[in-house]
Amino acid sequence: MEALAKNAKFQGRRGPVVLVIMDGVGIGKYKEGDAVLDSNTPFLHKLMETMPMTTLKAHGTAVGLPSDADMGNSEVGHNAMGCGRVFSQGAMLVSEAIGSGKMFAGQTWQELIATAKAGGTLHFIGLFSDGNVHSHIDHLKGMIEQANKEGVEKIRIHALLDGRDVPETSALDYIDPFEEYLAAFGKDYRIASGGGRMVITMDRYGANWDMVRKGWETHVAGKGRYFKTAHEAVETLRAETKAIDQDLPPFVISDDGATPVGAIADGDAVVYFNFRGDRALEISQAFDQGDEFKQFDRIPMPKAYYAGMMEYDGDLHIPNKYLVNPPEIDRTLGEYLAASGVTQLAISETQKFGHVTYFFNGNRSGMFNEDLEKYVEIPSDVVPFEQRPWMQCALITDEVCKAIENNEFQFIRLNFPNGDMVGHTGVYQAVQTSMAALDICLERLYNSVVKAGGVMIMTADHGNADDMYEHDKSGAVKLDKAGNPKRKTSHSLNPVPAIIVDPESKGEYDTALNSGLGISSIAATCIDFLGLTPPADYDKSVINFK
Repeated sequence: MEALAKNAKFQGRRGPVVLVIMDGVGIGKYKEGDAVLDSNTPFLHKLMETMPMTTLKAHGTAVGLPSDADMGNSEVGHNAMGCGRVFSQGAMLVSEAIGSGKMFAGQTWQELIATAKAGGTLHFIGLFSDGNVHSHIDHLKGMIEQANKEGVEKIRIHALLDGRDVPETSALDYIDPFEEYLAAFGKDYRIASGGGRMVITMDRYGANWDMVRKGWETHVAGKGRYFKTAHEAVETLRAETKAIDQDLPPFVISDDGATPVGAIADGDAVVYFNFRGDRALEISQAFDQGDEFKQFDRIPMPKAYYAGMMEYDGDLHIPNKYLVNPPEIDRTLGEYLAASGVTQLAISETQKFGHVTYFFNGNRSGMFNEDLEKYVEIPSDVVPFEQRPWMQCALITDEVCKAIENNEFQFIRLNFPNGDMVGHTGVYQAVQTSMAALDICLERLYNSVVKAGGVMIMTADHGNADDMYEHDKSGAVKLDKAGNPKRKTSHSLNPVPAIIVDPESKGEYDTALNSGLGISSIAATCIDFLGLTPPADYDKSVINFK
């Protein structure tokens, strides 16, 4: 890796370049339900009104997803910002592998089928929706149809209910037609277990391993509350708990009320069909790791053939077997800066720590140069985010302000998770509180940057808090049965801001920033402000030097 050339037009500022990623903070399309606009955030709005600003695309083809109907997410967003270019991402890669048949010609698929046909059951575990952020139900159908063609007689589905990337109480819109779909094969194909994605299985970053333990009990051991059908389970659990889909308790399907229809046993084959990595790593480790696995007691521990949809961690090689190769992302911003001798700090709390490190570095674990880089993880609270909507933004800010004031790093990147993680709860008041807390932190960072003579680049990986209500095609807010606005818990399709705070500007560049770009332009923008020259094939910066 060669060092970046110096920029002949600009030598940089005396202070650091600070990239502030306001996770889930987009530019809303509708006034009603825009909690970014409708919160006590005077400082953010002052910056939007007085500083050079443009908007960036953060969804669909601009971040490597199949179509512009696909919402962005934190993984692809940080990939794009960190590598400065757009790569085909998980959803598109899987769709192409299934559509072309490439997946089914691979050794992993063939071994899965051979295992199932040798007397075992073929199990599929994953997020059961068409949200296309972690998974897509069409991918599941494509694999079931191929397994049927190849003579697999017994299939079991372990459905993680969404209500986060899709409407919050839409589970039966997927379950009911899917039951009919399975029945049409005329084989022993059934839903075997399930539960809300924020309750079982889909933990990330080691924040709450008990979720994975509950998932193991549900999918593998077949332990839990029995129901005759998934439809009955969802209706009953909703009535009892009043919870939305992502928070529904686990359930197990049983015909006789005593025996699970789909516990995972010796000789079975298992596919975890999520393509996104963050909420796939822990369940994969539970299946793959032998005696070194210490997070919980895996009882039983069947001798099953396990495969993930993708290789979720290319450095740690998790899982051992996978169906589709992840995007090969090279020459990232972090790698170029390390080669150029730039000192770097990456920091967030647990919920987004992997995003400003692993995903920002092109799905790569570890540092490029330990002498130049420092990664700081602030532990997240293990409580529902609507109960702690400020999250750890103050502690993140403490660390960054100290680093700025001590002149420790030339480039600092940080992620404030508030707008996204609290946005996913659908609790409007909590989102307002989370945004107000963020606003206080932004002003603190601003004051430190001004004092140090640095530059602050503010943006987001995607929207969320900017679109908290469901709207119809006319733009009107949809109402629930009680006449209240229907909550929206998924990411938005809205653009995100790119705000430049450069207090020691001498007019070296136009204050009218480039428009029509995607968040992949953030990498070149950071390089510009560091006084270096971006690689020729990076997407162009938001600034134009005079």
